[in-house]
Amino acid sequence: MRDGESAPQITEHQVTAPWEGVLLEPAAGSGAGVLVLAGSSGRVDRRRARLLAQQGLVALAIRWFGGPGQSAGICEIPLETFVAGVDLLRSRGVERVGVLGVSKGAEAALLTAVHEPLVDVVVAVSPTALVWCNVGPGLDGRRHPYRSSWTWRGQPLPFVPMDDSWRPAERADGPVAISGWYDLSERTFAAHLDAAAIPVERARADVLLIAGGDDAMWPSLRYAEQLAARRRAAGGSVHLLTHADAGHRPRFPGEGPAEPSPTFRYGGTPRADASLGELAWAPVVNALRPPGAAPVHQGN
Repeated sequence: MRDGESAPQITEHQVTAPWEGVLLEPAAGSGAGVLVLAGSSGRVDRRRARLLAQQGLVALAIRWFGGPGQSAGICEIPLETFVAGVDLLRSRGVERVGVLGVSKGAEAALLTAVHEPLVDVVVAVSPTALVWCNVGPGLDGRRHPYRSSWTWRGQPLPFVPMDDSWRPAERADGPVAISGWYDLSERTFAAHLDAAAIPVERARADVLLIAGGDDAMWPSLRYAEQLAARRRAAGGSVHLLTHADAGHRPRFPGEGPAEPSPTFRYGGTPRADASLGELAWAPVVNALRPPGAAPVHQGN
C-alpha cells in the first residue's frame, strides 16, 4: 500500500479443516498469497496476516500444532501440514505463493520450500540453519527420547538433539536466554550437524532471511549467514537483512512491541526490533508480490 492509498477491503474466512486458521482476502482479489506461520507460541498469527492482506496479498494463518487432532508440541509435525496451506492458497487463485515464518515457523517455512516446488518465495524471520529436535510432546504425549520436529512423507527428518546438561546463567526465577543451549548442543552432537543441515540450496523459491544480532533464543544471525552461504555457493539468490541490536522478535510496522515473557529472554530492544522490522517490511512485501507489481518503498 503506497502513500495516499486507502487500505483495501478485506474478507475474512475462518478455516476449520484440515487445521484451524484464518484466510484474509482482499476484495479486489490477488495473484499473490502468503502462508503465515507463528513460532512456538502455536497461535494463529491473525495480526501479521492482516497486515500482509492490507498490502494486497491473500494471507492464510494457521495453527500447525496444539490444535484438534494435532501434536501438543512441535514433534514430528508433517511438512504436508504446510503444503496443504500452499494448496489452499492456490485454490483461491493465487499464482505466486509465499511462506513466511518466525523461529520454529521459519524452520518449517524453509523446509517446506525445500520439499515443495510450488513455493515461490520463503521469508524466514529469526531462522535456524538446522533441523532441531522436538519442542514439547508428540501425539503420544511423550517429550523424550528426543525426536525430529518434522516428518516428510511419513519419515522423520534428521535432527540435532538438545544437550540436557545445559544450565542457564541467569537466576532460575527469572526469564532466561537459551541461545547457549543451542550452542552447547551443536558441540555435543557435532556428528549430527551435516545430516540435519537445512538444504536451502535445493529450494526453487526466492529466499529472504531476517535476523537480529542480539537474538537470545538461538543464534539466528549465525544461522541466517550459514543459510545464505549455502544458497550462494550453489548459485542461488538470497537476501539477508539484519540489525546488530535486534533480538528474536523483529516487529513489522503496525505490530507494536512484543509482550515481555516471564520465561524467556528474547534479546534486542523494542526500538531495535522495530527498526529491523521497518527495514525488512518493504523487501518482504515486494518479495511476496507478483513480478511487475508496483513496489512498496520503505516507510509505506
